[in-house]
Amino acid sequence: MKINILIFLFLTSISAFAQTDTLTREDLDKEIKPLIEKVNSLQSENNKLKLEIGTLNSKLLNANKSIDSLRTQTQENREAISQTANELGIKIMETGDKNEGKITEVSKLLSKNSLYGIIGVVSAILLSGLLYWLLSKRQKTDKNQLSRIIDNTKTELSQESAKLDVQLIEVIEKQLKVADKLNATEPTIDHTFHKNSANELQRIANYANSLDPESQEAVALQGSLSRLRNYFNASNYEITDFTGKDYDERIPMKVKDTFFEETLAKGSEIISRTLKPQIKYKGQVIQQAEVSTKYNN
Repeated sequence: MKINILIFLFLTSISAFAQTDTLTREDLDKEIKPLIEKVNSLQSENNKLKLEIGTLNSKLLNANKSIDSLRTQTQENREAISQTANELGIKIMETGDKNEGKITEVSKLLSKNSLYGIIGVVSAILLSGLLYWLLSKRQKTDKNQLSRIIDNTKTELSQESAKLDVQLIEVIEKQLKVADKLNATEPTIDHTFHKNSANELQRIANYANSLDPESQEAVALQGSLSRLRNYFNASNYEITDFTGKDYDERIPMKVKDTFFEETLAKGSEIISRTLKPQIKYKGQVIQQAEVSTKYNN
């Protein structure tokens, strides 16, 4: 930087002396003054640069010292880690050997007991399973036997009930004949026995309708009931069973109970069961029917 400044000043001086003949003293001062100011400015900047370079050198020196310190600390840490790892590895090996020895001892001690215990548990499970299977099979067998017994009992009871009802119809028919002969000798007719007989006929008819229509009991009952109805008709009695027919408010009858039935058509009501039939004698109602109905609004 100094060499450049000196060269610049030298060239300027030569130029100034070369022009001395033509320039006045005042003109020379005007030319030299700006150059002196530039030189001073350059010296000032040079001093600042020297200070900055010195500061940078100081910081660089401190950084080098820090780096050396970190290198030393890192080396010490590596040595400490290596030593710790070696000690830890030795302890792990010692611990592993000790544990392996203990595990071997425990395994030897438990092997026989565990084997016996496992055999016992498996045996208990198998025995429990066998007992459960036997009990389930026995329970199922007993249930099936009980179900067969119940079904057989129901069948026998149904058959006996049907036989009794057939016999009852025969008795009613005979007593009706006797009642008709008695009424023929009286000035007024007593319909009490005929009403009771018609109500009993309706009870038997309801029971017969609950049986399998192709069963022997149902066939026998329907035959006896048909014969009894024919006898009523021959004696001027008309017995009407409304079961399954649409309920008609114009027909006088007593509705004992009624139930909602979703499967029916909207706004319909039918007679689901006739408890007592309607009885007419020579076209005159002597007993209103009693019925149960089901409806859907």
